[in-house]
Amino acid sequence: MPVALRTRRFTADEYLRMAQVGILSPDDRVELIDGEVLAMTPIGPRHSAAVDRINHLFTSRVSGRAIVRVQGPVRLNLYTEPEPDVLLLRPRADFYASAHPGPADVLLVLEVADSSIGYDRDVKTYVYAQSGMHEYWIVDLNDGVLIRHTSPSGGAYREVDRVASQAQIAPLLLPDCMVGVGDLLVP
Repeated sequence: MPVALRTRRFTADEYLRMAQVGILSPDDRVELIDGEVLAMTPIGPRHSAAVDRINHLFTSRVSGRAIVRVQGPVRLNLYTEPEPDVLLLRPRADFYASAHPGPADVLLVLEVADSSIGYDRDVKTYVYAQSGMHEYWIVDLNDGVLIRHTSPSGGAYREVDRVASQAQIAPLLLPDCMVGVGDLLVP
């Protein structure tokens, strides 16, 4: 006889409390997706180098117009709080000390993908589109391209473009912040 199992989704506040009381340690590489605490893939040297390059590149270009947040949380809804590799956030005097940023605060979300390409392409694309993230970039280290997602609607992005490493690109909400796709990649 089949048994119907019930699962319990955790809220973002409960997830934060798990860290505060030590159920989750600072060394745990996890994020909250749709109420489930999911293990993230380990960060290798190539991935780290790409995140550092992106941080360096955007920090010098968006000074005063955006906050560059590296591997920090963004609360998308009651049950989802991922930690994207890089966020460009609307400037705020308290630098989001009073609360994690939400979708309306995000100018651009970026994920660096090597071993995580399937997760970033499938799971992350869905949660970012579902929450209305205006623009989502995947820096695909394996194929040496940037995958740009725009026009979110109903859990999907209506526009998805593969941008070659030789191209220049700017976030839609920061059109004068042009970067070379090749500069985002690790040689």
